Amino acid sequence: MNVRAIGPRHVGILLALLALSAARTADAGVEIRHRWIYISTNLQVDAQAARVVDLMQQAARAGYNGIMLADYKLNKLGEVPPNYFANLRKVEAEAKRLKLDLVPCIFPIGYSNGLLGHDPNLASGLPVRDAPFVVRGGQLVPDDPLSLAGGEFESVSRRGVFTGWDWQDPDAGLDRNVKHGGAASARIADIAKHSPDHGHGRISRKLAVQPFRYYHLSVWVRTEGFERASDVRIQVLAGSRSLQQQSLGLKPTQDWTRVDVAFNTLDNREVNLYLGVWGGKGGTLWFDDAKLEPGGFVNVLRRDGCPLKITSADGKTTYVEGKDFARIADPKLGREPYGGEYQAWHAPPKVTLPPGSALKEGDRVLASYYHPAIVYNHQMSCELTEPKLYDLLGDQMRRVDEAFGDSAAGYMMSHDEYRVGGWDALADAKGWTTGQWMAWNLQRCTQIARTQRPGVPLYVWSDLFDPSHNAHADYYLVKGTLAGSWEGLDKDVVVINWYFAARAKNLAWFAGRGNRQILAGYYDGDPTRIKTWLADADKVDGVIGVMYTTWQNKYGDMERFSKSVDEFLAARKQSDAH
Repeated sequence: MNVRAIGPRHVGILLALLALSAARTADAGVEIRHRWIYISTNLQVDAQAARVVDLMQQAARAGYNGIMLADYKLNKLGEVPPNYFANLRKVEAEAKRLKLDLVPCIFPIGYSNGLLGHDPNLASGLPVRDAPFVVRGGQLVPDDPLSLAGGEFESVSRRGVFTGWDWQDPDAGLDRNVKHGGAASARIADIAKHSPDHGHGRISRKLAVQPFRYYHLSVWVRTEGFERASDVRIQVLAGSRSLQQQSLGLKPTQDWTRVDVAFNTLDNREVNLYLGVWGGKGGTLWFDDAKLEPGGFVNVLRRDGCPLKITSADGKTTYVEGKDFARIADPKLGREPYGGEYQAWHAPPKVTLPPGSALKEGDRVLASYYHPAIVYNHQMSCELTEPKLYDLLGDQMRRVDEAFGDSAAGYMMSHDEYRVGGWDALADAKGWTTGQWMAWNLQRCTQIARTQRPGVPLYVWSDLFDPSHNAHADYYLVKGTLAGSWEGLDKDVVVINWYFAARAKNLAWFAGRGNRQILAGYYDGDPTRIKTWLADADKVDGVIGVMYTTWQNKYGDMERFSKSVDEFLAARKQSDAH
């Protein structure tokens, strides 16, 4: 149509065409084929299996037509007792009776502890390079001079700052009445008074460090009515990157307790150490007797991608394991308190010198090796480059598929929040970015699943393949960038999109790449917010469902969530009619 030729008599026709176009766009947008709930459980426990059946019945009454089933035991089906499979049969039967899709979760890339229970050496490792050791008492022991002067919090300078520290927030001060050792401790109190806007209560100092060194930091902590105890942190910052990601697990009120964390300096020569809280409120917090020491061979990783090398101090002589020093291994690696769980710190393994060693008392050496890093509450990632990992993934797929058979309506590939990786020597040898390794891994996982069960519907979480979410550089302790990970995302894999904050970008991103999407809403928040997300999703093609997703096992809002979906659909239908 010639735009210049449009007159008043054409306006009505044009508006009608625009309305028809809008209606067709709406029809091509959201289509609720799948209305699922996410259930995390342990079917080895009879009571939890009964709870899953109850939730399925509740879901069916509320209009849901499927469940996504996450179970740690799916990582170790070769070790579960017979009652596990009996409970699984009950769940399968109820899903069939209620006509609910059953989608098991497999391939825990990111939260990999279950897989690592089979082989703890497959954890992602951070490199230690040329750490100094010395032969003392017939053993190799760390010989790093870095320490933490002023960690006893015994005095302050004339300007009121703890001796040895650079600065502190106004709510931090010396306490001579409550202490763990010595004559005093550091107390943080009255946060709401001194920092009402931010809740900051911190003590900080700079540390000059060597790159790629491994340290253990311990500190004694006491709390009394401290409202945000779970947010108390030991931060080791290099610029904006936090090198220490482990949670401390403190309670609002507890007596003196030693907490232990470990960190790697990576490629930094200076770091900022913080003890304290961001976003604190009421109560009192004490620190005392902070100590810094080399990490030594605690949690040393032993596999091809994590080579261990010990040389003379000048680097000219390489010593032979088993001949010049005993084999180095940590028997507690990934075994405390059970397989797949890692402690940040425990007694270091002893490394002795066998008879005939070329090393003598007092000799100084340099050790290069790898160790894992814990994120938050025990999260451990697997190393994408390790060939043995794919044997484990193939075995898991075979066992899970044999357990579920035709009752599985699809499989969820649990690639999610991969926070440590890319430092492995095999990765360096290939020259790929971590994003390229993630793409390769997803392709391998997709192939493993389809080889075992041809034509099976596959699903994956969105975050690691979304540049507006986690697929970028400087993500936790990932080397380089996760960008490009999306190149391994097959168009037939359905994306479970869970990032509401950047919904306009990520909805268009995955739609543009040809992937269908399911919106993983709720996240223990406002169940009605799904309507906002659906309205934005209606502007793109390929959104085929929603999933009520809870991490806190909160199912009280399940009906309200489903009703909100119905309200959106009804409002859209009414809008299209007009």
